[in-house]
Amino acid sequence: MKRKEFILGAAAGLLVAAAATAGGFMRWVPAGDGLRITPSSGVVGQPFAPPPGAPASFASIFDQVAPAVVQIDVRTRIPGGRRFQIPGVPFDFQTPDGRPVQPGQPGQSDDEEGRLAAGAGSGFFISPDGYIVTNNHVVENAEEIVVRLADNRTLNARLVGRDESTDLAVIKVEGERFAYVSFEDAAEPRVGDWVIAVGNPFGLGGTATAGIVSAKSRDLREQQSSAYVDYIQIDAAINTGNSGGPTFDTRGRVIGVNTAIYSPTGGSVGIGFAIPADVAKTITERLMRGETIQRGYMGVEIGDLEPFREALGLPANMQGALVAGVTPGGPAQRGGLQAGDIVLSIDGEPVADSTELTRRVGAARVGQSLRLEVMRGNGRVTATVRTTRRPPESELNADREPQGAGRDAPASPGTEAAGLLLSPMTAQQRARYSIPASVNGVVVTGVAPGGNDQFWPGLVIVRVGMSEARTVEQIQAEVRRARAAGRDSIFLLVWTGRGNEAVALDLPRER
Repeated sequence: MKRKEFILGAAAGLLVAAAATAGGFMRWVPAGDGLRITPSSGVVGQPFAPPPGAPASFASIFDQVAPAVVQIDVRTRIPGGRRFQIPGVPFDFQTPDGRPVQPGQPGQSDDEEGRLAAGAGSGFFISPDGYIVTNNHVVENAEEIVVRLADNRTLNARLVGRDESTDLAVIKVEGERFAYVSFEDAAEPRVGDWVIAVGNPFGLGGTATAGIVSAKSRDLREQQSSAYVDYIQIDAAINTGNSGGPTFDTRGRVIGVNTAIYSPTGGSVGIGFAIPADVAKTITERLMRGETIQRGYMGVEIGDLEPFREALGLPANMQGALVAGVTPGGPAQRGGLQAGDIVLSIDGEPVADSTELTRRVGAARVGQSLRLEVMRGNGRVTATVRTTRRPPESELNADREPQGAGRDAPASPGTEAAGLLLSPMTAQQRARYSIPASVNGVVVTGVAPGGNDQFWPGLVIVRVGMSEARTVEQIQAEVRRARAAGRDSIFLLVWTGRGNEAVALDLPRER
């Protein structure tokens, strides 16, 4: 067997060599008693000439733009050792530069107000009089900001303004005649175009990496800023410390602001994300003018229909946004919206998905009345919501105190439906599972054999299908309707103790 594998591998190798030779990329050259394969550019006298379309070198671009790129060092107060997460990195950090804080570590001090930690990021001048663009998460809560220029001069900087929702910020140093670069917001880069990222990875200072635009209009649903940003995906290496640095095209124009990476390790795996220049230019110009970025707010938790379309029995062409929860006392609740509603249009214009709903509400003026067409149950209603100012993302994303009994709550008897053990809401169930008086529905008391083990006792099913969940029999009836319609799942809206979760519950096999 081993001999056969070797022969097959050798034959494949010869085929590759022959194909390469036929294509003009290699040539066979006698060398002693054997054959040596020598790469060839196909251009006489230019052994290192690039293939068509590739730049001969990025050196000229780097030389041109590097003076405008800066290193940003910050000292940030972290109350009580609180952890936070750099956008786009799927694990926690305790300082902006990604190094975990340990007591007694150099450059850190503790007091009754919390821990002072050092961090670093990147930025770039966008005007000759000292305005610098960076990421919000680089300078957020910074008590001291120091900018290191390409010539190693250091200057103190002050915060001009920041926008959590797009993760952009502007800082300023005193002086004039700084080298600066400009946003290219007219010509959009294409997938496959060359890009070069310049920044301060791991505190190393001016570093250039090159690659291409890998994709456009990336929607990073796990990041709050994705509600207002369609990211450019690039494969130029971006690492911790590159945050806030620029991505350039081959003419030295800024096409994006590096802000996030996707990585299971924390280092670059070739998937980075930049805020497009048109978004960055609009927001930073407003911040430079001293404006506070305000967005409309309704107070709803929303999601897309697509993951739940089959479970809800909705037609394939139906569009809209699912309301998973409504903030108590917020504009949406005052306007009559309910959990489980599907928003179909705003002021007569159709809503495609949750991202479009968020952006259109965000674009509304504070105090503006929005007329929403909503699917509720089997009918349609109209709700009028008067927007308020959207709170800061840090406030919206702050961990809510969990309610309920938690995952370790003991099981109790119940009636089986959809692989779950269920019970009607009673005073005894509220006391057993610490369910607030404001939550109503059918209580999960356990999981039946073969049921979904992601459920646990104390959860509350508040909606089933398009209706409020009131009885166990109602859920059993929904299971029968789904099976009769050939569906493999039912839709549930479940109270979890941290809010509502929309679930397409797969039905177990009939016994």
